[in-house]
Amino acid sequence: MYELNIKTGNGCESQVVVGESYRNLDRYLPEGKQIVIITDSNVRRHYGFFLDAFPVIEIGTGEQHKTIRTLEHLYWELLRLNIDRNGFVVAVGGGIVCDVAGYAASTFMRGIPFGFVSTSLLSQVDASVGGKNGVNFGGYKNMIGTFNQPRFVICDPQMLRTLPVEEFISGFAEIVKAAAIRDAELFAYLERNAEKALDGDPEVLLHLVSKSVKIKAQVVERDEREQGERRILNFGHTFGHAIEVLSGMSHGKAVSAGMMIAARWSSEICGLPNDQVQRLEELLSGLKLPVAADIAADELFRAAVKDKKRENDAIHMVLLNAIGSAEICRLPIDDIRKRLEG
Repeated sequence: MYELNIKTGNGCESQVVVGESYRNLDRYLPEGKQIVIITDSNVRRHYGFFLDAFPVIEIGTGEQHKTIRTLEHLYWELLRLNIDRNGFVVAVGGGIVCDVAGYAASTFMRGIPFGFVSTSLLSQVDASVGGKNGVNFGGYKNMIGTFNQPRFVICDPQMLRTLPVEEFISGFAEIVKAAAIRDAELFAYLERNAEKALDGDPEVLLHLVSKSVKIKAQVVERDEREQGERRILNFGHTFGHAIEVLSGMSHGKAVSAGMMIAARWSSEICGLPNDQVQRLEELLSGLKLPVAADIAADELFRAAVKDKKRENDAIHMVLLNAIGSAEICRLPIDDIRKRLEG
């Protein structure tokens, strides 16, 4: 088991435990609180025997439920259950459940504490860690949200066994991202163990999840609110979010295609060696992730420039100097258009 505590500048502390069993949830619940579970229909189908020991609020599955309407449903259900400032929300699910439940808890009665039991690979290595909570709005990703840390995050690798194969594969994109921006050794480990990872080898998965969480935690501790260094975690996301919205790809697969655009631009702008661009492409392909998206340049441009990372006439884009080393570049909007069209 691997454990770390994320400590942010505002005094909040988030305990992340990788390799813990979801059955030990009681060990992490605060005493004297009104506990309520928020989950989705798929997770409840697999784990209802355990979750139904608590009051449960269920939401639907899929990105279409990451909305203000879902938040309204949660607020009404919290009121129906008589949850007050003494309440404690436990989100049990993947990235969508954690995002929506975290935002609902952060805003209900001006904020009640919450924790996560993360059930998907993507959520365990990214969405549940770091304190970003939010919903989509107007067709754009995570436009409404908060920065607020969960009290705990339980990442039980055994829960990944109930994931659909495509969703499991999607999660590897965020592991590749973490390795590409900060850890050349982890990248090489992935190259050597891609087949074992896809087969769900417990030892390999525990190593990948714990290393990815550590990378993200180190960045979040120094820049919780994404004013500077935390932007580095957006490698592949500028175009990844646009691809996700335009194509309907899963988040991980869209980020994979977005990373390849960023890698090619890294070669032109930052001097990333071509053989390292090729290594990234081969690793993503080996993990059964896409390396391109069939979207017209003008459509991709229009969607990308509405990303949250835009600042006036430029976008902060993460590019690689080398595998394991990244930098944040402020690219003018006109330059982005020309590169996409070229």
